[in-house]
Amino acid sequence: MRQGKNVPSSILFVAMLTAALVQGALFATAFAPSPLLSRSTITMGLKNPLRNAASQLKRPFRSSTQIQMSDAAISAEDGGEKKGFFQKMKSVIPPANERKKLIPLALMFFCILFNYTILRDTKDVLMVTAPKSGAEVIPFIKTYVNLPVAIGFTAMYSKLCDKMDQKQVFYTCTIPFLFFFGAFAWLIFPNTGMLHPHGFCDMLAAALPAGFSAPLSIIRNWSYAIFYVMAEMWGSVVASLLFWSFANEVTTVDEAKKYYPLFGMGANVALIFSGQYVKWVSKMRANLPPGVDPWGVSLKYLMAAIIGGGTTMLGLFKYMQDKVMTDPACIDQEKQQAKKKKKTKMGMRESAKFLMNSPYIRDLATLVISYGMCINIVEVSWKAKLKMAYPDPNAYSSFMGNFSSATGTVTLIMMLLGRTIFEKFGWKKAAMVTPTMIGVTGLAFFALNIFAPTFAPVAAALGTSPLMLAVLVGAAQNILSKSSKYSLFDPCKEMAYIPLDQDSKTKGKAAVDVIGNPLGKSGGSLIQQALIFAVGSLAAATPYLAGILGVLVFFWYKAANSLGDQFEKAMEADAATAAA
Repeated sequence: MRQGKNVPSSILFVAMLTAALVQGALFATAFAPSPLLSRSTITMGLKNPLRNAASQLKRPFRSSTQIQMSDAAISAEDGGEKKGFFQKMKSVIPPANERKKLIPLALMFFCILFNYTILRDTKDVLMVTAPKSGAEVIPFIKTYVNLPVAIGFTAMYSKLCDKMDQKQVFYTCTIPFLFFFGAFAWLIFPNTGMLHPHGFCDMLAAALPAGFSAPLSIIRNWSYAIFYVMAEMWGSVVASLLFWSFANEVTTVDEAKKYYPLFGMGANVALIFSGQYVKWVSKMRANLPPGVDPWGVSLKYLMAAIIGGGTTMLGLFKYMQDKVMTDPACIDQEKQQAKKKKKTKMGMRESAKFLMNSPYIRDLATLVISYGMCINIVEVSWKAKLKMAYPDPNAYSSFMGNFSSATGTVTLIMMLLGRTIFEKFGWKKAAMVTPTMIGVTGLAFFALNIFAPTFAPVAAALGTSPLMLAVLVGAAQNILSKSSKYSLFDPCKEMAYIPLDQDSKTKGKAAVDVIGNPLGKSGGSLIQQALIFAVGSLAAATPYLAGILGVLVFFWYKAANSLGDQFEKAMEADAATAAA
């Protein structure tokens, strides 16, 4: 069989380009223009004044923000072709009241993701390279440590929301993270030799079967395991829950449709900056004198950046509370007060019952869990094929470099397209893109593995092997899935919370994001573990994984369709309440 390293790089480039074209074709077929937009779709600009005027007659209510935006768009259209370049550029820039809240929000998001990128890389290095540990420990931490902690945090968060306002909850949840990461670098890590029970774990390892090595590694390196969980929880709690909950409070749906897809661009910029910082720390570590613990010094620099980013985030949040939340031009004060008055206190049992009885929250949870399970099922199988195609570490690294570049490029394009998709086709069709991408490309990848001999002539005609063809299709699958997730799935999910009442926003979002994310990842891992145990190998489990993927995508579609109808009704009810 031909090795991946013999395949010309031009094939990879053509494959990635084809992936982007396939994505465009899927959009063209999935989003055929309709004569009228849905009633709940809020247009961002008036490209056709007559058509928009007719649609406005059907709408009983428009918020003051919408009226200002529409009037501005009409004025721009009145200029017709006389509008110059600078006037066009000015029309793209958000109005002052939107800039006042969007710029601090974008900077907060940058700081949060800058920290998360550093933490994500650091946690893996700590656990995988720890004494008598390895990569096999990670699934155990995700399933048996991270998931219970997430459930416990959700219960605590529900209590906090009953007793505190949003500002106090934000501070209470974020500040302990920063204290822990600082304490880990300056107090815990330098004393791990004394804190970690290596002798006790060695005694247990001698008495227990070899299968207990991974759980014992977690106990042996307990401080690293806590760091791993805290780093994971930063992504779930601070990024997914706290930031987006606050963004949903200060942003209207029409603003969200315009700007939420663009927030993802901040994530890409944060990746670049954090990557360069980690690279600088690595170079600095190489120049340390003998006798100095290089990893200990690196941890201090990395955690100092985490504390700096977290402090900046808190400062921006305080600015938003003092200058934006009190500004009537930015926030509807009457609506804000009405939400606070509606806040009710419920115990843990009542909260769980309330959420379980909400079809809206159940559909949101189905979306999040389905994504986690689907991407996990396909990605693990793809990485197994990738290792077979590129056994040499240098070749593997080179391929991943091309893969990362292609992912960044397609994601950037999709983020720019995301605003147009929301504007022209509405929430429901935008929500269907990600399951379409994962379902079509995932099943294509599994088909290439299951029917490899059938596709051998096709691979030969392309000048490659069936294995390499499967690797390239799997790479395209990952690129398309992740780009549509960042640009459409995440904004869709966050927009869906905006018209909900305060209890559904806070407790529902905590349950969906903090528990749903790790539950989806753990669920995908458990399915694969069970199948490997039943049939003997991951390759033998491929047909079953393809069938499970199809079932998950079906329920994902069903939940997205149901949630789309409920979202439209919630928007109409919200508009009617505001009009009254």
